[in-house]
Amino acid sequence: MHHLFTMITAAALLGACSITMLAPSAMAPAAAGRAALAPSGTLRAAINFGNPILATRDAVTGEPRGVSVDLARELASRLGVPVELVLYPAAGKVVEGISAGAWDIGFFAIDPVRAADIDFTPAYVVIEGAYLVSQDSAITRNEEVDRDGVRVVVGRGSAYDLYLTRELKKARILRAETSPAVTDMKVASRVEVAAGVKQQLQADAMRLPGLRLLDGRFMVINQAMAVPKGRDAAALAYASQFVQEMKASGFVARALQRHAIDGAAVAPP
Repeated sequence: MHHLFTMITAAALLGACSITMLAPSAMAPAAAGRAALAPSGTLRAAINFGNPILATRDAVTGEPRGVSVDLARELASRLGVPVELVLYPAAGKVVEGISAGAWDIGFFAIDPVRAADIDFTPAYVVIEGAYLVSQDSAITRNEEVDRDGVRVVVGRGSAYDLYLTRELKKARILRAETSPAVTDMKVASRVEVAAGVKQQLQADAMRLPGLRLLDGRFMVINQAMAVPKGRDAAALAYASQFVQEMKASGFVARALQRHAIDGAAVAPP
């Protein structure tokens, strides 16, 4: 009996030692991520209202809501720190916040120009860029936009601005201060084409008479989480692992459904 008690006690002590030895290892990724992503003790998340797929304001309370808001809050919860939402009207403004050190994580369309200042995780959502024209426009296909005499209005510093600046050879680009202001500028200035998130342009076409979307898309946009360039490598590593887990667990899909986002898909692993 004494021998049995001794064996049980030894096993219990061995188990306790194993837990003690494993615990720091299990906590190391979160601790490293916390130190790298939220060095101030608060996770400052840049929220871009220029893309309604990612974030909007609640119609009743005015509070930020959307997929990027949900991801920011979940990441802060996993790191064990409070979250501060740093709000911006457009993606270009978020990029300007880098030099001021205003945020720790952001949500962007992956683009090589932005890669000079930020590091991207894998994409979590894929959306489409579309063109909007007047009902009586002679333009009927995306390929017909890049012609002499055609003006295209985009949100300044948006993914569409960066992409079309590289791709359009003949059409002239005009820039609204924010993406949500693109269609109003198109109508007010009688610009031939507006470019932006398909869902935003669809809503604009319903809001304003005499407009139509061109079929298809002119670009696919991979939306990712990002950290400022120069952060500890653990910041990008932890954020990347987090994004992959949020996709695999169904978190992103449920967020899209919860916020009634149509036309956006969860990015592949």
